[in-house]
Amino acid sequence: MSNESGALIGIDLGAGSLKVSVVARDGRFIASASMSVDTSSPEQGWSEQDPHQWWSSLCGAVPKALREARLTAKDIAAVSISAGAHTCVLVDEQDQVIRPAIMWNDQRSLAECDLLRAEAGSMIGSTAGNQITPTWTLPQLYWLTRNEPGKVTAVSRIYPAKDWLRSRLTGDWSTDRVDALGTLMFDVSTSEWSAPICDLIGWPVASLPPVGRSEAIAGHITQVAAQACGLPQGIPVVRGSSDTAVEALGAGMLDTNTATIKLATAATISCYSHAPADNKELISYSYLVPESWYLITGTNSCASAHEWLRKTLFSAGGERAASFAEMDCLAGAIAPGAEGLFFHPYLNGERTPYWDPKLRADFVGLGFNHNPGHIIRAFYEGIAYSLRDCLEIFKQENAAFSSARITGGGARSNFWRQIVADTLEIPIELPMAADASYGAALLAGIGTGVFENFNALAGVIRTAARNEPIAANVEIYRRGFETYRLVQRQLAPAYHQIFDAQQKQNAKGESM
Repeated sequence: MSNESGALIGIDLGAGSLKVSVVARDGRFIASASMSVDTSSPEQGWSEQDPHQWWSSLCGAVPKALREARLTAKDIAAVSISAGAHTCVLVDEQDQVIRPAIMWNDQRSLAECDLLRAEAGSMIGSTAGNQITPTWTLPQLYWLTRNEPGKVTAVSRIYPAKDWLRSRLTGDWSTDRVDALGTLMFDVSTSEWSAPICDLIGWPVASLPPVGRSEAIAGHITQVAAQACGLPQGIPVVRGSSDTAVEALGAGMLDTNTATIKLATAATISCYSHAPADNKELISYSYLVPESWYLITGTNSCASAHEWLRKTLFSAGGERAASFAEMDCLAGAIAPGAEGLFFHPYLNGERTPYWDPKLRADFVGLGFNHNPGHIIRAFYEGIAYSLRDCLEIFKQENAAFSSARITGGGARSNFWRQIVADTLEIPIELPMAADASYGAALLAGIGTGVFENFNALAGVIRTAARNEPIAANVEIYRRGFETYRLVQRQLAPAYHQIFDAQQKQNAKGESM
């Protein structure tokens, strides 16, 4: 059953919240609602979430979004879901969740990454198409086999995060090619799960889901799900994809001319490609548009670092943290370059281009001349420099794009957008609506024929603002970027010593 005149719903599971967006059939954003999601860190570097809370948040956010849109369940025609890649749910034969889901930013599997590289690094890279880091599901599962073997024995099925949520709606078990690649257990050339990679960690291939197209209908809302979350029974649910993929789609990344920049929990740059990258510093994923790929780089900490800065250094006696607008105002009074103050955003290690979980954040160059505005400006510039570090990898790959669409919570700051445009030296456009839940809704429209094809989205997606690089600032940030890199190179050995010493101290404390 499908409502041929109804609206589309996109659901996105983010690192800190689950968001539901209601989108009209012509692509107009109508309304949204969200519910918070908690992350636990039982040990330093660990990051886990409870899948049951995801489902509770979905069941709370859908009715709220419908009320905001002034629609009822019968007005909805189709649904699709997205979530962060690399985060998987393990269930037993009764389909019960065995343990909390390990998140994409979890760093516990460092030793397992070293073991996998030593044993079969070349084979994994050539088969799965990406290099081994703690971000991927493979080393996470390897950690579980070595540390929680009893729980591993009970595993019957694995669901990537968005697929577990969709299974609550439809009862189906499947994933898409994007999330399959995100496990580092999928063979790029055969488009099948890799038995040789699974055998490396003793993981049964039979526990991995069937793989289908992101835009295909995976199932329909069941009666039980309809009663729980308020969506109409019987409407189609499109399989969906990773948050980065659908966000790029919602932003309008439909050809090689336009990239996507994301200022969210992490910061990323993605670009459209006709083939996977030769440079393994870039992550390669199949894209949603047929016969295409998207290449991605990223810095681990962005909005998460901003929230840390706001609550740690800009709270009034711990009672009220400064608003984002107040922080922008303070930073806006400071000239570009922050009078020689630099920030490296490595609060949880770093991905591109260092792939080094032992790096740590810093403010370097502090003097009596610096005030709170300098600290905030240096923070914004530090995130932009980190993105410039990512951009340099694209240049090595000869991946050229002339502009970028910017998404994520940080993109709402015109001040921050301008710094990014000046540092990357390209125009930055802000879409009218381009978060992952919006992109998921568009994907639902593709899968159910509301939009004829992916190219049809070019006439649907609109922009709200454009930031052109300011020539004088470009020169300042070119020089600043060289200093930023110099400081990183000089301090990296010290950060390794600090990290290793802290690990030994933690181990000593546990043994006492």
